[in-house]
Amino acid sequence: MSGINVPQHFIEEYTSNVAHLLQYRGGKLEGSYGTQSYQSNGGVIVDQYAAVDMSEVVSRFAPMPRTDGGQERVWIYPRDYDLSQQVDTFDELRLMTDPKGPIAESSALGAARKKDVILFDAFYADIKKGVDGSTTESFDTTNHRVDAAIGAAADTGLNVEKVIDARRILQDNEVDLDMEDCWIAITPTQEQDLLRQDTVIDSDKNRSLGIVLNADGRIRSFAGCRVVCSTRVPSNASYRLCPMWVKSGMHLGVWSDISARVDPRPDIQGIPWQIYTTMSMAASRVEAGRVIQIECTE
Repeated sequence: MSGINVPQHFIEEYTSNVAHLLQYRGGKLEGSYGTQSYQSNGGVIVDQYAAVDMSEVVSRFAPMPRTDGGQERVWIYPRDYDLSQQVDTFDELRLMTDPKGPIAESSALGAARKKDVILFDAFYADIKKGVDGSTTESFDTTNHRVDAAIGAAADTGLNVEKVIDARRILQDNEVDLDMEDCWIAITPTQEQDLLRQDTVIDSDKNRSLGIVLNADGRIRSFAGCRVVCSTRVPSNASYRLCPMWVKSGMHLGVWSDISARVDPRPDIQGIPWQIYTTMSMAASRVEAGRVIQIECTE
């Protein structure tokens, strides 16, 4: 290989390493949402048609009534993100030949964390709706929220009753949990809350609730919901707001997936190499009632 081709070789190596690391690790929420690629300034996630009911025929040869079902459109708009790191010398760039090199790994993990943050921020954010996305629909904290005091005499942390109540609200909204994958996101504090409850740690009791613990005592599944433990779970001034949702209730729009490149910076003394990672994405709830908010004290 001639010397002139070495920089291009490292560029390709670095980009490949970042992609492999992302594929291997992924974000905490990977697989829990729908996704689609877009190219326009704004994208339509879905055109929604309201449920309609049949009417009883009570007479013969009467005029035929017409039922007009409601229609709605949900929009999403991209936001751009980047990460710039610099390497002091060309020799240090040779670390990129290791697929788990520290710079490639930090870029991959940073991008994966940002993707999770984008999704977590969207759980309770306004949905953009209408013909052109100019109207908004706020999260319904009256009907789609589990109160902090459920299962106790006062506000408390996560407990079995809150998880069961959140599932009940999903089903009340006619979410078919026989057909839908269900998820719940908690922080280490909520995991600790659950592991202190007899219902969870008693093998005879937890079997009836579908609680699955792995070999090191971590909760992996609860009442048919896959459990994700992350410190990025949203909160407000009073509570941690743990989401329970189904895959059809959340959407990630991708305008530009995570990409990386390496370039010299002749504008900086020493001409360091810059490792530059970018992505353009946005997330949104898809439909009311498919995401439930669980209030928990910490």
